[in-house]
Amino acid sequence: MAAAVKALNAKIRANPTLDYFCSTHFWGPASNFGIPIAAVMDTKKDPEIISGRMTLALSCYSAVFMRYAFAVTPANYLLFGCHAVNFSAQVTQGYRFLNYWNFGGREKTLAGKAKEGLDTAADSAKSAKESVVDAAKKAVGK
Repeated sequence: MAAAVKALNAKIRANPTLDYFCSTHFWGPASNFGIPIAAVMDTKKDPEIISGRMTLALSCYSAVFMRYAFAVTPANYLLFGCHAVNFSAQVTQGYRFLNYWNFGGREKTLAGKAKEGLDTAADSAKSAKESVVDAAKKAVGK
């Protein structure tokens, strides 16, 4: 059994593509891509739920590992790409966080929601008025 495993390993290591596919240089970044995918998906969510501390921590983490991707031998471009995407998404989230909490974004959002609520209330009042007028016309017409 050990001889068969050694033979299979030698066959895999002889093919550069299979050798790369079966290495941690591939599977480490491939399994790590869940973080940047989630970060990109989070850019569509409400900025009120963004954690500034976590965004900063993940930005630093990605910056360090982008550097690490080139420090290892051979350079791991897939790891670099994974962390470059994550770094970009985290910087975007950081901008959204700062804009919402520090640069007036929250006030603009609340003002927009208040205006939207007033418009909804005015439409409801208008439709209620029309239904009352229609009911009164029917009552007088009978």
